[in-house]
Amino acid sequence: MLESVRNAWRIPDLRRKLLFTLFALLIYRFGANIPVPGIDPTILEQLFNADWGDTIFGLQNLLSGGALSRGTIFALSIQPYINASIIMQLLTVGIPALERLQKEGGEEGRKKIAAITRYVTVALGLLMGFAYYMMLRGNTADGQAIVTDTSLWMAVIIITTFTAGSAFIMWLGEQITEFGVGNGISIILFASIVSRMPSIVTETYEGVFVSGQTSWLIIPLAIAGALLLVGFIVFITQSERRIPVQYAKRVVGRRLYGGQSTHLPLKVNMSGVMPIIFAQSIASFPATIAMFFGAGQNSAFNTWFGPSAPLYSVIYFLLIIGFSYFYTSIQFNPVEIANNLKQNGGSIPGFRQGRPTADFIKKVLGKITLFGAIFLGIIALLPTVTGAVFSISGLAMGGTSVLIVVGVALETVKAIEAQMLMRHYKGFLE
Repeated sequence: MLESVRNAWRIPDLRRKLLFTLFALLIYRFGANIPVPGIDPTILEQLFNADWGDTIFGLQNLLSGGALSRGTIFALSIQPYINASIIMQLLTVGIPALERLQKEGGEEGRKKIAAITRYVTVALGLLMGFAYYMMLRGNTADGQAIVTDTSLWMAVIIITTFTAGSAFIMWLGEQITEFGVGNGISIILFASIVSRMPSIVTETYEGVFVSGQTSWLIIPLAIAGALLLVGFIVFITQSERRIPVQYAKRVVGRRLYGGQSTHLPLKVNMSGVMPIIFAQSIASFPATIAMFFGAGQNSAFNTWFGPSAPLYSVIYFLLIIGFSYFYTSIQFNPVEIANNLKQNGGSIPGFRQGRPTADFIKKVLGKITLFGAIFLGIIALLPTVTGAVFSISGLAMGGTSVLIVVGVALETVKAIEAQMLMRHYKGFLE
């Protein structure tokens, strides 16, 4: 990874892209520390440390880079945009008009769907901003109110600021995707999680060497476990099933083409990190509803839907599997691949061209997607199970964080390498 970044830095065009990405992330982290007027961030952070650290709100706080616990303008982070993307993808599959717009509309169709997604993001930002405001207004820390001004005008300002912050992050992610390196939304999520690492290390150090509440054995065990987890995630991410493809010889004009053997690579985890992000967004949706009622750590809601609760783990696991299939079906169409092979004179040995080839690809894709989804779910829930067995709090967020960080890092490195390959490719005229 470091070698790819170092090589990309030597290319002026890629260096500008990297600098633009870093500058955008700097703006994001700067905004994540600007408090919203009318909220006492000190009291709010005390409430998170005392009651909400190990709840679903703690997980959302981790994915926002701590902005949620500080009540900043970027407190909602990219959650509204992710939820809007999920809604639009579901509607695209279910509504024929949107499906035609996406497949047959070309660049103009994609722009229209992107515009609709932005409007849905703003609407969800208003809903989540109102929910978060109601949650803050209905809770106190040590008898002190979090919202210092409960007037209607201040409520409008707070909710509007939260919504504007989420809309700005959406715009910033799109700018990174267009002018920077990699997927902008994923990189922002990556930066949010990584920004929390120093505080986690500090809390571990204080728990072991200052207060003595945690045994020092937890440090080597945590490091070894993290390395094994990262290695396993990389292994699953890079694994693929290669289907052999044989191209028949054909004469075009006076030239002979084809007659070569190649393969069709099917990645085990073709959907990448998106099932984790989507599953986390849907699994945390009840928490958004609970914000209206000021649910705390000891409420019945968090007993059933907290990140360490068995019911939440089961729902989270099933959602990961479901979104793995859903996202793979959107990205990879076996019928289209079979038709392309047929048009180019390619075939899979042992299967006729056309529908038999498409059925075989679909069967293989279903098997490897299930395998990748199950292991993805196991990795996501492994820290939760470990925390429950060894009575260690805070590990419920570890699996999701590591999956997102490693997945985004691998995707970004691939994007950098693809950019370098484009610039070093020797064309036909050379």
